[in-house]
Amino acid sequence: MKITFCGAARTVTGSQHLIEINGKRLLLDCGLFQGKREESFKMNRHFLFDPSSIDCVVLSHAHIDHSGNLPTLYMKGFRGSIYSTPATRDLCSIMLQDSAHIQEKDVAFVNKKRSKKHQPLFNPLYTMEEAINVLKLFRTVPYNQPFILREIDDRITVTFIEAGHILGSAQILLEIKLNGKVIKLGFTGDLGRKNLPILKDPDWLGNVDYLIAESTYGNRLHDPLDVIEQELPEVVNDTLSNDGKIIVPAFSIGRTQELIYDISKFINTGKINDFPVFIDSPLSVNATEVFKLHPECFDKETLDFISNGVSIFNRDNISYIRDVNDSKRLNDINFPCMIVSASGMCEAGRILHHLANNIEKPNTLILIIGFMAQNTLGRRIIELRNTPGAKVKIFGDEYYLRAKVKIFNSFSAHADAKELLDYFELFDKTHLRKIFLVHGEDEAQTALVEKLTEKGFKNIYVPSQGDSFEF
Repeated sequence: MKITFCGAARTVTGSQHLIEINGKRLLLDCGLFQGKREESFKMNRHFLFDPSSIDCVVLSHAHIDHSGNLPTLYMKGFRGSIYSTPATRDLCSIMLQDSAHIQEKDVAFVNKKRSKKHQPLFNPLYTMEEAINVLKLFRTVPYNQPFILREIDDRITVTFIEAGHILGSAQILLEIKLNGKVIKLGFTGDLGRKNLPILKDPDWLGNVDYLIAESTYGNRLHDPLDVIEQELPEVVNDTLSNDGKIIVPAFSIGRTQELIYDISKFINTGKINDFPVFIDSPLSVNATEVFKLHPECFDKETLDFISNGVSIFNRDNISYIRDVNDSKRLNDINFPCMIVSASGMCEAGRILHHLANNIEKPNTLILIIGFMAQNTLGRRIIELRNTPGAKVKIFGDEYYLRAKVKIFNSFSAHADAKELLDYFELFDKTHLRKIFLVHGEDEAQTALVEKLTEKGFKNIYVPSQGDSFEF
């Protein structure tokens, strides 16, 4: 058996882990690289393996950095099965088409400028056709129901375990029977947090021989969840009282629904006065509809709300924006409101237009409620938020960063350093042969290695892109 780390290695995007067993090839995740545009575009076009040689894909969840390059995989010859939970498949159905749509539109927007300057034109990474075709390859399996990977070997079983990260997110347990022995390989995917709204808490994989684990916040602690209760109403009320707009770049799946949940709760309890909220993202609108279809993923508190007739997602003050002309009209409104839009890292989509129209206004609040990877516009805004006279580029044009910026890391759907350590402590150290830390930046991974070593864990590796390990 051989593992090659093809993405999310010493970075947090482009999750792709290749497993080779007896000449067969299994891919864990197939995500998009995000960051420096030219560099990411090249990496997303060129795999470290022949896509047509992949026998099947097992998908942890629908976030675009884990699923978003499946259409390119298809375009380059992949025709195997893609295994996921039912909710992940339903979310990918909308996310992959949305990704294709955004790429086509953004390339058209940029090409319009390049054409005027007589510069070479770009092509989108993939089109709607590839996104739709790859969806035909999905095969869904519920949580905790082992299934055989017949494309690889009848002796290999996979089980999806609740990850508590987003709707449908799963940890992946592979049980491999080779030479009279059973080898267990676990992949955490993106590990969630306990007591987050809407979703169930993450489960434990059980003891494994080899573990591929995320490390996004291996060097940081999140604010307690009650910080949202205390501070979010305050910053919202302050901005509204100054006739300002609240611009929220948010992942369409998970973060947007959690924000809707909290805003609705604060209005119901009188902590915030009723005010207009615009969910300006067709993907977010569609994702919210998918949430309604999968109550099997909800925690007890959310199910109790539903049983008591409480509407979680359908308040009168919330407007869901699909049409692009309705989106453009949001730029003309002159009353206080909140605009929640994608993409979550400010790399594409409608959020760029809302930032361009509001980032230079001092009474605007940019509310950061998600992780911003290196070399993204979102990270740039965070890094420059206290720098007088700072400028950022949006669609190639420079804008002064005059808006206020507030960060709420309590919203994070990733386990923090303590939560990761608590999870690792569930494993039998004598049974766990190797740990591979992925989906993290250098500082986070270095810190997590040190903490795990202090706890008595051994054989901890931080692979670089392209590194392989044989067992």
